[in-house]
Amino acid sequence: MDATSSSSGEAARPDFSVRAALFPHINPEGVKFGLAALAICVALAVLAELFCPCLRFSTGLMCLLVYGVFLFFRDPERYPPENEPDAMLSPADGRVCQVAKRPMPDAFGELEEFKGREYWCVSVFMSVFNVHVNRMPAAGTIEKLQYVAAGKFFNASLDKASKENERCNWLVRTADGGAYAVTQIAGLVARRIVPLASEGAKMERAERFGLIRFGSRLDIYLPEGVEPAVRTGQTMVAGETVVARPARKAE
Repeated sequence: MDATSSSSGEAARPDFSVRAALFPHINPEGVKFGLAALAICVALAVLAELFCPCLRFSTGLMCLLVYGVFLFFRDPERYPPENEPDAMLSPADGRVCQVAKRPMPDAFGELEEFKGREYWCVSVFMSVFNVHVNRMPAAGTIEKLQYVAAGKFFNASLDKASKENERCNWLVRTADGGAYAVTQIAGLVARRIVPLASEGAKMERAERFGLIRFGSRLDIYLPEGVEPAVRTGQTMVAGETVVARPARKAE
């Protein structure tokens, strides 16, 4: 069950407590990194105590570093807007770095239904300070999944990153027969994209489908008949901010 509902079927309520702010939910993918950082911190603290007591002050700095590692993998609950069930939501936290028309990603561009066509594409750039868990823009079934492990590490905000960097392409089929694509793109620091879903999985809107480590970008290719509802520079919240809406029919 996704974070947007409770076991009783009622909508989940946001937690505004200090505890939730200081100690947010951590994605399981980040636990091993946090524990590794903690082990290094303890080892260095012991060495400082035994051989160089003058460096005891550095223990506090190392603890802050460990806390930062855990915070990078924070995975807070998200609450899709109930008053816009047809709107598509941002798949990532960050800022919109580009809104333009493009062909579908190479992985899907040669399919007959997409060949020779261009679609609105919204790119969201994530810095190392953003939440890096990615969420589904709209409900649907994952029809195709292509992971390109080998790649360069250009700045994720550049156009060529979508073709040269490590990336993961998702093609999602919606209930009305339409389709949209999402591409996770690794950036300068990122070294691995982690899928949390697989081909054939039926996904709900705002459900977690993957994450990228340490700075990256998400491209969402909108279905036909859907138009962007954002502008370059706008701040996005995955699973909450509306990224696109169905085009209005001419009267």
